Amino acid sequence: MSAAFSPTRSLARAAVRSVPPAVFEMRAPCTISSASRQKARIHSTPANTAQPSASARSAAAALPSHDSTSSDHAAADSAPPTGPLTQSQRDFLDSALRVNQAGELAAVLIYSAQTPPLLRSHPHLRPLMKHMHDQEAGHFTYFNSLLAKHRIRPTAMYPVWHAAATLLGWGTAVMGREAAMACTEAVETEIGTHYNEQVRVLLDWAEKMEKHGETLGEELTVLIGELRKIRDEELEHLDHAVENDSKEARPYELLTNVIRGGCRTAIWISEKV
Repeated sequence: MSAAFSPTRSLARAAVRSVPPAVFEMRAPCTISSASRQKARIHSTPANTAQPSASARSAAAALPSHDSTSSDHAAADSAPPTGPLTQSQRDFLDSALRVNQAGELAAVLIYSAQTPPLLRSHPHLRPLMKHMHDQEAGHFTYFNSLLAKHRIRPTAMYPVWHAAATLLGWGTAVMGREAAMACTEAVETEIGTHYNEQVRVLLDWAEKMEKHGETLGEELTVLIGELRKIRDEELEHLDHAVENDSKEARPYELLTNVIRGGCRTAIWISEKV
């Protein structure tokens, strides 16, 4: 996350955080509460009993402890059960992960297309552009792995989004640094809002399951943490854009509104197709 916010950056960031603040202070429930292992009982050896040989002691040490095994079973039995997902919940996750992967692909392509024109005029932006590109590439890899693991099909609009993102990145960079940063501000505003909504939905599931003595399970709990992390990195990019005069782009309102509208349309289509 970025350091202290300037007033301008705070306003831009506040536009993204449409979810009430209390939501972000919630934490996903722990899926498994680990039970402490029982200490092994120490048996004293009567004086008239012979001590076992070294080989016997070694063999005995290799055997599993009965007390330890019992405590493991007790911990598993005491953990809240994982609640089953409904068909609508599974459909939501499939759609969300498909959109996320498509969005991260677009972000990678936008930064890739923006970088060469921008660096010709503003070589000092190289570290920033690389930083943002590399973070987006990491997000893309993460969602790729989830789609492959759960056999979720990517959006059929891949070729269209590929061309549109490349053109958007190159076109705004040619317009100048301010326009390129306005593009980043607009895109990250929509992406941040999108991830906020996904986190809110998953936390709502967790709260309802907790009332029934169930949990989301480890995988969905991890997903909430990853979505929060990715969201915060996207909002960091928004901050960087504002710091680099995104609001000085001309025409700022027209440019950002068109880009944001395009992002919302792409999200809606990718959810369906």
